[in-house]
Amino acid sequence: MMRHIKVRDGIGWFPLPELLERAARLWPETPAFRIKRGGGWDSYTYREALDLVRRLARCLVERCGLRKGDKFAVVGENRPEWPIAYMAILWAGGIVVPLDPRLTPKERGYILGAAKVKGVVASGKFTDEMLEHKAELPHLEHVVSMDPHPEATSYHQVWQEYPEGADRAPLSLDDVAVILFTSGTPGAPKGVVLTHKNISSNVDAVYQAFDVGPEDRFYSILPLHHVYEATAGFLFAIAAGATINYASSLRPDVMRQEMKEVRPTLMVVVPLILEKFLLGIRKRLAKLPRGKRAAISLLKGFGKLVDVFTKGKFSKELFLKVREELGLGKARYIVSGGAALPRWVSKGLEEMGFPILQGYGLSEASPVVSVNPPWRPKNESVGWPLVNCEVKIWNPNEEGVGEIAVRAPFVMQGYYENPEATREALTPDGWLLTGDMGYIDREGYIYITGRKKAVIVTKGGKNIFPEELEEKLTASELVEEALVIGGVNPATGEEEVQAIIFPNLELLAAKGITSEDGIYEAIDKVVREVNRNLADYKRIRRFAIRFEEFPKTTTRKIKRHLFKGMYIEPGQRSL
Repeated sequence: MMRHIKVRDGIGWFPLPELLERAARLWPETPAFRIKRGGGWDSYTYREALDLVRRLARCLVERCGLRKGDKFAVVGENRPEWPIAYMAILWAGGIVVPLDPRLTPKERGYILGAAKVKGVVASGKFTDEMLEHKAELPHLEHVVSMDPHPEATSYHQVWQEYPEGADRAPLSLDDVAVILFTSGTPGAPKGVVLTHKNISSNVDAVYQAFDVGPEDRFYSILPLHHVYEATAGFLFAIAAGATINYASSLRPDVMRQEMKEVRPTLMVVVPLILEKFLLGIRKRLAKLPRGKRAAISLLKGFGKLVDVFTKGKFSKELFLKVREELGLGKARYIVSGGAALPRWVSKGLEEMGFPILQGYGLSEASPVVSVNPPWRPKNESVGWPLVNCEVKIWNPNEEGVGEIAVRAPFVMQGYYENPEATREALTPDGWLLTGDMGYIDREGYIYITGRKKAVIVTKGGKNIFPEELEEKLTASELVEEALVIGGVNPATGEEEVQAIIFPNLELLAAKGITSEDGIYEAIDKVVREVNRNLADYKRIRRFAIRFEEFPKTTTRKIKRHLFKGMYIEPGQRSL
């Protein structure tokens, strides 16, 4: 019998604007959205946020002619004006099309055209671009700017011209709420169609998994256009009546200072952020006098023994100052998703008392599928499924590894105007084939072994999951990023295991290693050490050095498809 993660009863499913309406009724004076501007914090209570949503919705209906089912895009940085736009579009009966700020103007233009978007709400940074798209796309009729702009209706104008808000449009759970265009995959992006029921049921399931309420504080750093942050860091926070604090900048020094002021109790992050946390802490600890480092090591060793009897309290107290320096002294949940969390990262942070919980999801599931139970995390896994969610292993091999399949009320309706792709992803009886390979242990914990499309198959029929080797490589402090791919040897016709490695150039330079030959030799030792502990068929046969970061998706996953089919020639040392 599969276990499901649950700590309390749910709030029910209803059209998304009712989440904000409910929060404004229950916690009218609780801050909903905050951001630091001009040295102080701008704050909007739930009552104020609902008022602004209703007034913007009236503008969208009366000035922009938005009708039920019309598509409106939102593009901009994380800031209170973004969720206000999202909710206003839904309040007016529209469908939200979130745009990725990291895409090129051409890519955003493609999505606006493919989705037949009627209007856009944009931050000042993107308003000129949206006006250019408006001149080129006949169906794109309106641009509303979050900031003052001479050629677009601005929020400032809206607040002046619409002192009274609109009534909420009649919506059903089966109405489409969001069309999310995925990025980071080859070919044209696919539009994931999510209804109010899909997203609302996922928010409700997440709500049941975490004991979060009006006293909690979120610190938001992941992009809001992505459904991971939108569901887990925005809509879930509203369902709980918590306060969302938006990072005013992604500069580490700015975020560190703001986190000290906010003292968040919950953060939604991706693995790369946690890796940076851990490496930064280790770097600071390495600068301590030798005597202090030795004392900490001794206490850590002693603490592991004591933690068995104190449920981790000793380690939490030992590293409390470290956590407080990051502004995370009050953190109750730090949830990692969007990509696989290397075990060396989660383990290193767990030893310092950070409340790390790895979860799993995908855009097609609104997106959260599973998360580790806070009372019994096994962060080498992605935890237990949420309530109302079935997970099974599709066509498992003799070791129990197969494709992960999900069936739940939060599984998408399909891909926008793409029936062929929809048929490939959804079975007739409602199972979503995720493309992720994994297995489920006897206690119901789900484990991800890799992507189905990334698996390297040997001539003997053995499966090699690149993610396993990448985690072993990046466990070395000399390796910043690693990508393991299969390459067909033109001489033998066999697929071989290869690695492309972006070294930690700063650390190597500190060790006096700066030449290409020296860097290659240092990384060669790392690869040899990794290979020494691998079965022969898994060993990395050749590698090349890359001297810049890999291109990544919004959730900081390497765009693996860009390197598909690449073959590293014998003797080739760098790319």
